[in-house]
Amino acid sequence: MRSGNFKQNVGELIALTDSKSVATWSCLLMVALIGAPMVLDAHLLGLVTVILFTLVGALGLNILMGYTGLVSLGHVGFLVLGAYGYAVTVGIHGLHPLLGFLMAGIVPAIAGVIVGAPSLRLKGIYLAITTMAFAFIINTAILEADFITNGSSGIFLPRPTMFGISFKSDAAFYWLCLFFAVAALAVTLNIRRSRIGRAFMAIRDNDIAAQSMGINLIAYKLLAFVMSAFMTGIAGALFGVYLSFVTVEGFTFHLTIEALAILVVGGLGSALGVVLGTILIVLLPEITGVLLSLTGDAAQEVMATKAFEVRNILYGVIIIGFLRFDPTGLVGIWKDVQRTWVNWPLKY
Repeated sequence: MRSGNFKQNVGELIALTDSKSVATWSCLLMVALIGAPMVLDAHLLGLVTVILFTLVGALGLNILMGYTGLVSLGHVGFLVLGAYGYAVTVGIHGLHPLLGFLMAGIVPAIAGVIVGAPSLRLKGIYLAITTMAFAFIINTAILEADFITNGSSGIFLPRPTMFGISFKSDAAFYWLCLFFAVAALAVTLNIRRSRIGRAFMAIRDNDIAAQSMGINLIAYKLLAFVMSAFMTGIAGALFGVYLSFVTVEGFTFHLTIEALAILVVGGLGSALGVVLGTILIVLLPEITGVLLSLTGDAAQEVMATKAFEVRNILYGVIIIGFLRFDPTGLVGIWKDVQRTWVNWPLKY
């Protein structure tokens, strides 16, 4: 007999959802996303494409920071390694794009082991500084290894063709990004409800208690680095293909700040929060541009000439605002709205 929201068996406890309405709306959303290229213009389709491959990288960072509690300021290093892993494989050596995507994940994963091993005894700001230094080292190494990476000249990348399907058109590339985004989301959700995910969250909450319960801290922290780096590397490859040109200058530290903003705004440790945060952060410059267009020509000129500076200010303001007024992020606000709706007009 079902009693309230309590779970009656293990299957219900680990299920992605036991709500028919959630499953129905998810299917409808998937259908809408698949059909989006048929109704969206080129500009809007480009924005949704950026949201999709940004989501892949943000979900990767969420595994490390949200699930395991390991602070990283150097994830842009994994991003650029993924882009170059794909670019060197496909753009220089002309190998199959599927192998390129595989290398885009494997190369950052190996780097994740390298950077994770000496960082196992570090926490907080010390771990953050270590990972940030790693990102600068990676950029320098790529520039110096010009016999492999073309150095500062960069690598041109065509849109891939796999299994007889060409992804050269914007719509086809959008569907490719949608596939990776859905796969990354499914993997992230299943990791959270698995034994590995529970070990990650135990380490995040109290690593000493987790170790006393038999959790191997070294193994699981390295695994978190590897899984996070692999997913982030795939996002880097998609970003490089989207730009059609891979160079170190295209992967600035600003991307790390953007990823952190996504986690803070969306809600740390929540896959739904990452989705909501990605949508808001990617669309924030567009929303700001529309609002400034209502205030006059002077504001529009500032947005046109100082877009990068304005965007950084907006990221800072929105991060501070959420940390100050609602640290649970958009997913926390959404859950509050759900509770209010379900329990209205009763007080609780």
